Amino acid sequence: MQYTDRAPRPARPPRGAKAAKATTASTAISGRVDHGGNPLPNADAGAATADVQLAAIAAAIGDPVRARMLCSLLDGHARTATELAAVAEIGASTASSHFTRLREQGLVEQATQGKHRYYRLASPEVAGALESLLVIAGVKATPYTPTTPPALREARTCYKHMAGTVAVRIHDAFLARGYLRNRSGQYVLTPAGSTYLEGIGMDIEAIRTTRRSFAHPCLDWSARKPHIGGALGDALLAHFVARRWVEKQLDSRALRLTRSGERALRFE
Repeated sequence: MQYTDRAPRPARPPRGAKAAKATTASTAISGRVDHGGNPLPNADAGAATADVQLAAIAAAIGDPVRARMLCSLLDGHARTATELAAVAEIGASTASSHFTRLREQGLVEQATQGKHRYYRLASPEVAGALESLLVIAGVKATPYTPTTPPALREARTCYKHMAGTVAVRIHDAFLARGYLRNRSGQYVLTPAGSTYLEGIGMDIEAIRTTRRSFAHPCLDWSARKPHIGGALGDALLAHFVARRWVEKQLDSRALRLTRSGERALRFE
């Protein structure tokens, strides 16, 4: 046998089906190919690359049905699954898969209250991205038209506490002024809050003695933003009625804010 000192010939590249199979296997790992169809290396095979993740989010937004749902949530309000299905003009069973896709991509979040599931945009960043896309598209989102009667939207009873636009405004003012602090989904009364409630003549200790939750956010079904629920919410409504800041309407859940109530609950 004759030996030579020549370097061995390089292996021939696979052809035909073998080449296609090798490229497919490599692409499945990296997920990317260059302009010539050759697979590109993946810096981290265990994590999605930025371009792949961006494409997944864009695909979720790019479906007309899901885009319509997302645009209806741009006003900052939560919507039920039934309402979003109606907005998108699809059936409830079909809508379920769209909700799952939007949640998987971090575009919406779900909140359950009673028998209803509510969906809202997951973050201000999502809203900002959608607004930017609408600017690029040169169109405006169609505003959602509520079907709740105006009187009930303004103020009404929700069990034993107040709901509606007025109640949401009070809730927001309590948080903005530091009267309440959110702690793991429950509201805690602060010293400033105690001072305010005592100043309008409320008995805080009597509220605390009840076995119910002291205070928690309760999602308003017309405003789709939280109002104050729990023992504090009940006590506030009872106190407002006693002070004649709010009047109950006969044979209706609607409440009417009086002139003295408008002055007392203005929170400017």
